[in-house]
Amino acid sequence: MTSLPMIQISPDASSAAGKPARASMPPRHLADLALPDRQALVAELGEPAFRARQVSTHYFGRLVRDPAQMTDLPAATRDRITDALLPTLLTPVRELACDDGATRKALWRLHDGSMVESVLMGYPDRVTVCISSQAGCGMACPFCATGQAGLTRNLSTAEIVDQAVYLAGVAASGAVAGSPPRLSHVVFMGMGEPLANYSRVIAAIRRLCAPAPEGLGLSQRHITVSTVGLVPAIRRLTGEDLSVTLALSLHAPDDDLRDELVPVNQRWKVAEVLDAAWEYADRTGRRVSIEYAMIKDVNDQPWRADLLGRLLAGRLTHVNLIPLNPTPGSRWDASPKPVEREFVRRLREAGVSTTVRDTRGREIDGACGQLAAAEVAT
Repeated sequence: MTSLPMIQISPDASSAAGKPARASMPPRHLADLALPDRQALVAELGEPAFRARQVSTHYFGRLVRDPAQMTDLPAATRDRITDALLPTLLTPVRELACDDGATRKALWRLHDGSMVESVLMGYPDRVTVCISSQAGCGMACPFCATGQAGLTRNLSTAEIVDQAVYLAGVAASGAVAGSPPRLSHVVFMGMGEPLANYSRVIAAIRRLCAPAPEGLGLSQRHITVSTVGLVPAIRRLTGEDLSVTLALSLHAPDDDLRDELVPVNQRWKVAEVLDAAWEYADRTGRRVSIEYAMIKDVNDQPWRADLLGRLLAGRLTHVNLIPLNPTPGSRWDASPKPVEREFVRRLREAGVSTTVRDTRGREIDGACGQLAAAEVAT
């Protein structure tokens, strides 16, 4: 493999790798604001402060986004109030479904023309949405469609939250047959590196978990935040007093290979990244999820399974092996099933809890960034 360039990361790892391209942030939305700030905004319009609670209850409590359905607001001022609190952030470009409707992928156009993706996945016992935290990604992992596209900009808190609220409404409509009608889980595994948009992602988590009408009322324990290993940001997250699951996209147990598959490893090596993850597990009591994309003849050798097992044995962790969903024209391919099974066997033999991720959405460009890339190419 050819060595990839070093990624530049700010010392506190709270901004994106490199600098996002100049792009205007979206208009202020109620999901950007705490309830008292929403009330102050409504008061500035000359309206009673309680109108902010009414609109917030519609949005977060009833998953209603259409002002025409907010009949408890005065008709004469309804548009003015909702224009101030509920500007359009996400415009649907394409919505695709597969797995008998249990998997639904949405491609959104943002106010500046940037595009992001979200996925809703229904299961018999839960409904999960996978949301984006950035338009594009600056981490440059070569096997990832989003990484190939580069970074456009960070998303606002409300742009992040609005993806979950929209898809919660889809679930509540009964569109996902065989699944509960209520969104229960959110994973920050869509486009972007969540911890590179640190402050807005943390604000979005708090909004998603606050009870309505302040927020969506999800359990912190049902939120998963993925990272390629921004060590200062992981340590910062450890101090947030949150009980979310940390998912570490490791993809290789050795520095030589991880330097190429996950270029940020050139800054923070495997041992340092894992140490930060174990600090998070020790502080929160939450099991760390190790994400590992199985790539044919690249990172799926038995000796790498054994090395990974030695690194993780005895730790509060779980390995989530991911069959690679190849991007069009990519030289990367998924590991054969017998190779995958042997990798699982060796990890379990080392005492490491291991599962293989359910493959969803392959026929609808399910890998993150594929739908956006296809739209740009047309």
